[in-house]
Amino acid sequence: MYRSLDSEKIVATVETLGRRIEERFPASGLSKVCQELLSVARESQERAAWIGKPHRALRVAIGVLIAIIVVLLASIVASLKMPAGGFDAGGLLQASEAGINLLIVVGAGVLFLVTVETRIKRARAIKAIHELRALAHVVDMHQLTKDPDRVSARGKGTPSSPKPNLSAFELQRYLDYCSEMLSSIGKIAALYVQKFNDPVVLAAAEDVEGLTTGLSRKIWQKIMILNLARTEDAEPGRGHKRPGDGSRKTH
Repeated sequence: MYRSLDSEKIVATVETLGRRIEERFPASGLSKVCQELLSVARESQERAAWIGKPHRALRVAIGVLIAIIVVLLASIVASLKMPAGGFDAGGLLQASEAGINLLIVVGAGVLFLVTVETRIKRARAIKAIHELRALAHVVDMHQLTKDPDRVSARGKGTPSSPKPNLSAFELQRYLDYCSEMLSSIGKIAALYVQKFNDPVVLAAAEDVEGLTTGLSRKIWQKIMILNLARTEDAEPGRGHKRPGDGSRKTH
């Protein structure tokens, strides 16, 4: 029960997160990104289910094609006739090369047919995981200018500087929401390899997981800096010079 990801719960988690963001930051860009993430999560739920199940009709069609190839190959071999005088060295060599080339072509064709289902599933999974990777970068762009030092308003900004329109508490919630969205993206990517054991897709999903973890690490560094600044501002005497400090002279 707790050994695999539940796609329904992942979708429910993203849906709840979207409501939280909309309630805290109504009509914000981050809220719209989370709604897009919710749509992607629902699509991924259906895609992962499609990828994880066997497609019997396709397998039957492939089996029929392979059987036809085998029958044709057998009929070709059966129609061959031994020359009356037998094979000389040159003829035997040519016949051997022709037979080997035929086996190689037939083997390649059979291998192609056998791996059709896997390649179709792999292509769909890779395309979906690439969408998740792009969405992770979109989330990162939204938190890019949300720096803790802008809340304290220390220093003079420039005309192009982002406007500090969030309080310290709101900024922390904003960054936390971004981190939760990135974590959800990593979990959605993991759905594609839960029932599809393909090394290429597994590598792509792990790449997305590593990307989202790295981006979340940067966000939590900002949150730690913000919490430290809030703690210093809350403590009396921290960050401010007390009257008389440094005014005494030693003799």
